[in-house]
Amino acid sequence: MALVLASLAAAPALEVTSGLGRRLYALPDNAAIAAARKQLQAHPSDPKLVLALSLAEAGQRQYREAVATDTRGLAASPANAALLLERGHRELGLREFAAAQRDLERAVQLDPAQLQAHYHLGLAHYFQGQFAAASESFRRARDLARSNDDLIDCSNWLYVSLRRAGQEKAAAAALERIRPGVTNTEPHLAFYLRLIHFYQGKLQETHLLPPKPKDPADTEAELAYDTVAYGLGNWHLYHKDEARARELFRSVVGGAAWNAWGFVGSEAELIRRR
Repeated sequence: MALVLASLAAAPALEVTSGLGRRLYALPDNAAIAAARKQLQAHPSDPKLVLALSLAEAGQRQYREAVATDTRGLAASPANAALLLERGHRELGLREFAAAQRDLERAVQLDPAQLQAHYHLGLAHYFQGQFAAASESFRRARDLARSNDDLIDCSNWLYVSLRRAGQEKAAAAALERIRPGVTNTEPHLAFYLRLIHFYQGKLQETHLLPPKPKDPADTEAELAYDTVAYGLGNWHLYHKDEARARELFRSVVGGAAWNAWGFVGSEAELIRRR
C-alpha cells in the first residue's frame, strides 16, 4: 500500500488538456516550493508570501496550484494588483484567456503604472485573436519601459499584434526605437531581438531559426526555438504562406515547454485553423 501511495505521489499532475487534445503536465515539487509553503503556513495572510509560493509553483509548471494559491490570497486581499497579475499570468498558461483578461484588466485598473499588467493583458487579448486590443495594451506597456529589455519585449509583441490587425505601416513604425545600439541584458530576450532584426530586414530567415532541441530537459534551447519558430510562423501568415506557418507551429507544439508563449501562440493558431 505504501508503495502505491508513493507512486501516486510521484505521478505528475495534469494541468490542462490543450485544445489540440494534448495532456500537459506539471513538474514535481521542489525545495523552493517546500520552503515557500512553509513560510506561508507561518504567516498565511501575508500577500508577499502568497506571491512567493505562487511563483515557486509556477516555476515547476504547477499553474493550477499557483492559481489556487493566488485565489486564496485574493480572498484576504481582493485589491492586491500583484496577486491579480500573477493569477492572470498563470491563467494564460492554462489557456483560460477570458479569466486572465478579467484579472489583468482589474490589475491595470488598480496599478496603471505596472508594465507587466499591461503586457500580460496584451497577451490575453492576443491569444483570443483580439489583435487591435492587444496592440493597445502592448503600446501602453512599451510606453512604461525603462530598460532595453522591456523595450525589446514589448516592441516585438506590439509589432506582431499590429501585423495581425492588418496595420503594416503602424507595425513598421513600432520598431523604430530598436536602433543598432539597442541590446538585451536578459539572455532570453536575444530571441526577440533577433526576430525584430529579421522584421527590419537586417537578418535573413536562413540565419534566424535555432536548431530544434533534442533534449526535452533543455528548457533554454526549447524556449529559443519556440519563440523564434512562432515569430517566423507569424511572418509567413502575414505573407500568405499558411502551409509554412502551419509547419512551424506544429514543430513548436510537439515540444515540452507548454507554458512558453510561442507554444501557446502556436497552439492557438492551429486551433483557429482546424
